[in-house]
Amino acid sequence: MDDFDLKSTSTQEDVMDVSEGSLSQWQLIRLRFSRHKLAVISLYVLVVLYLMALFAGFFSPYTQSWKNLSYAYCPPTIPSFSFREGFYTRALKLQIDPITLRKYYIEDRADVFPLGFFVKGVPYKLFGLISTQRHLVGVDLGRYNSKTDGEGGGEEPVFLLLGADRYGRDILSRVIHGSRISLSIGLVAIFITFVLGVSIGGLSGYCSGRVDTVIQRIIEIINSFPHLPLWLAIGAMVPGDWPPLRVYFAITVVLSLLNWTGLARVVRGKILSLREEDYALAARLLGAGHGRIIFRHLVPGFSSHIIVTLTLSVPGMILGETALSFLGLGLRPPVVSWGVMLQDCLNLQVVANYPWLLMPVIMIIMTVLSFNFLGDGLRDAADPYSSH
Repeated sequence: MDDFDLKSTSTQEDVMDVSEGSLSQWQLIRLRFSRHKLAVISLYVLVVLYLMALFAGFFSPYTQSWKNLSYAYCPPTIPSFSFREGFYTRALKLQIDPITLRKYYIEDRADVFPLGFFVKGVPYKLFGLISTQRHLVGVDLGRYNSKTDGEGGGEEPVFLLLGADRYGRDILSRVIHGSRISLSIGLVAIFITFVLGVSIGGLSGYCSGRVDTVIQRIIEIINSFPHLPLWLAIGAMVPGDWPPLRVYFAITVVLSLLNWTGLARVVRGKILSLREEDYALAARLLGAGHGRIIFRHLVPGFSSHIIVTLTLSVPGMILGETALSFLGLGLRPPVVSWGVMLQDCLNLQVVANYPWLLMPVIMIIMTVLSFNFLGDGLRDAADPYSSH
């Protein structure tokens, strides 16, 4: 019986080895990646985050500029459910303690705001082109007006799931709109890093000799500078009167110019080991140009490693933008990003009294961890010697 179990187990392993041996490189990487559960979950999380950033106007209850000063520093309002009202939240009334003069909010149990999905709300333009009023979730104004005969309780019905800031702006809406900048700046910077790293690293590894020596010394000089102080110095050089779009691209270039060196060294090492392979020599004998040999024959041979390196570099780009914007040297209001939102947290007393202002920190942590887990999964899947 034991011999039979051993034979059946070995037979199953042989079948798996044969089936994996018949797969292409990318099919094998996808199969190994699917076994890395944490990386797969992280991929889904990133897809959701980028979809929210792409359709920010629809997913957010309000626009990024909407505000109501009556709800300044309003705490998060947790929705409730009943069979009579469905999902709802109650109005909040601002109160001031007559002794300490501390402001706080209490629920007005007589004024109920019904909630709904795909409701009409603050108008916005989807992709800046399509005018619409539909939001994924928000106060159902139709039910509220019919219930109160259009008079209401004297206050605008609002739904502040994550609370509001000092100007009465919805934190949830600003976090979703801010993700467009914070998430996209990593991808744009990675594209520039890819172009610089592959081009310079490929040239260094293929030419070797003096060219390789000069490029490697330049890389070592760049790596010797501490990145954060250098980011701050370059960020301080950005003129304060520049429009937001120009500042956005300036910060992207700053982040890219200091992060291409790692990819360049990876590309150089791979090309040094592949340039003497038979297919590279054959292409050289057939008269192929140096650029064609590098980018057509050598670089595709380790493209999976490039993807892994770039994936693991995205969190650094996002954290770099957050740090610069938080210190006031990156993006500035009225631009909304997670780093700009955290400028409200410079005062520790404000953070202690209104901790919901730290919500962008949770989004940053979630995004960085997701990219790191995704990069780890891709690295294990692309490693031909991995046991997974």
